[in-house]
Amino acid sequence: MRNLPGNDGFRLTPGERWSSCYAVDQLANQSVAAVGIALAELMQATNLTANVQETKVSERLTALWFRYSFRPSGWDMPNLWDPLAGDYRTTDGWIRLHTNLPHHRMAALGVLGCKSEPEAVRDTVAQWSSDTLEQAIVAAGGVAAAMRSHSDWQTHPQGQAVASEPLIHWDDTSSYQIHLRDRPTATMERPLAGLRVLDLTRVLAGPVATRTLAGFGATVLRIDPPEWDEPGVLQEIALGKHMTALDLRAPDDRTRFEDLLLGADVLVHGYRPGALEGLGYDTSRLRGLAPNLIEVRLNAYGWSGPWAKRRGFDSLVQMSSGIADRGRQWTAGFPAQVDLDAKPVPLPVQALDHATGYLMAAAVLQALSKAAKGMPVANASLSLARTAQELHSLTSRNAVKPAATENLLCAHDSDYSASTEATSWGPGHRLSPPFKVGETQMCWERPATASGSAGPFWPD
Repeated sequence: MRNLPGNDGFRLTPGERWSSCYAVDQLANQSVAAVGIALAELMQATNLTANVQETKVSERLTALWFRYSFRPSGWDMPNLWDPLAGDYRTTDGWIRLHTNLPHHRMAALGVLGCKSEPEAVRDTVAQWSSDTLEQAIVAAGGVAAAMRSHSDWQTHPQGQAVASEPLIHWDDTSSYQIHLRDRPTATMERPLAGLRVLDLTRVLAGPVATRTLAGFGATVLRIDPPEWDEPGVLQEIALGKHMTALDLRAPDDRTRFEDLLLGADVLVHGYRPGALEGLGYDTSRLRGLAPNLIEVRLNAYGWSGPWAKRRGFDSLVQMSSGIADRGRQWTAGFPAQVDLDAKPVPLPVQALDHATGYLMAAAVLQALSKAAKGMPVANASLSLARTAQELHSLTSRNAVKPAATENLLCAHDSDYSASTEATSWGPGHRLSPPFKVGETQMCWERPATASGSAGPFWPD
């Protein structure tokens, strides 16, 4: 199966799009459709239907889901960004600091040696070159990304490594036979009912994948560190999940984790290369604990090359891979020379996160289909940087002419479900699902809840 289906592989209901020099709409539609096509194949492979069900995608709702799916009623959402996070002018360009997590904030301030105030950070960053500051913050355990052009990224060792990777990498060298558990509760309406998904992901891409699986009936148990929080994010991505907390370095919690693995069908995680192994859970250990486990993994900068272990987020990958630089050129009308003071212009939504998340969900479904057919299954690996590469290729094949500099797409009351979702933070409404497979629609049986609100066990 192709990783991204062609435009003729699904039925699209045309609608409004985000304004961008990139084919964000095409990436969004095709990544969402990939889930539907993979689910249709699984429904046939597991004898839920004799016929392949058609995938129908709403372009408007898909675009809206790529921004934010939840609207609070009578209360305000927390700010998504730390006050210090953002783009800063350097001596020779721009750099983005990502300081949402406390330890990343401390690492950046430790390098800069300035007050924890945006003005102080701005003045201090202005004395650094982009590459030097990026390297210093990364070496200190923080996260930052200098703005590069796409041509610079193409010649960068990491850009070249990512370009050589497939969009979804199946590790066929370690393929294995698995035996799926019976799922007698699975139906055409809830085709993933009875599927147990262990979620070890954070922030957005991985959680989008597991939220999607939950929407079709999977039981998703997400494990966070104790006292974990993602203000403004959990309301979006905890939908449909059981949210528990474990310390994988504590002996008792490791025992609980291993018991959970034994009962899981799927493991989705966002650990960088070597990180899960560092906790004592390499591939052989995982297979020993759960021989029938399907594993799909994610990282930021790809699985080969010098940056494979580098921490990263969507906004940083956009800076590294040339997306933010091309955005500012487009905003200025593609002049021969762009003023160095012209700020980076990212995508109108965090499309790398969302698209990669849907592709991860599609990979899980493809692996389940192979297992249902008695075929060997391989682990799947995806990265935000490789999705960025795909977006560049879509844009080169389908040039998007600048039509406006404002993103006018906004949600209306009619785009939301009429039912109220009682989250841990307050009530609100969720967007209607962006796609369906035949007559099978996504719906979630659990509202978004806070981290640690469920016990570390599989619910009955």
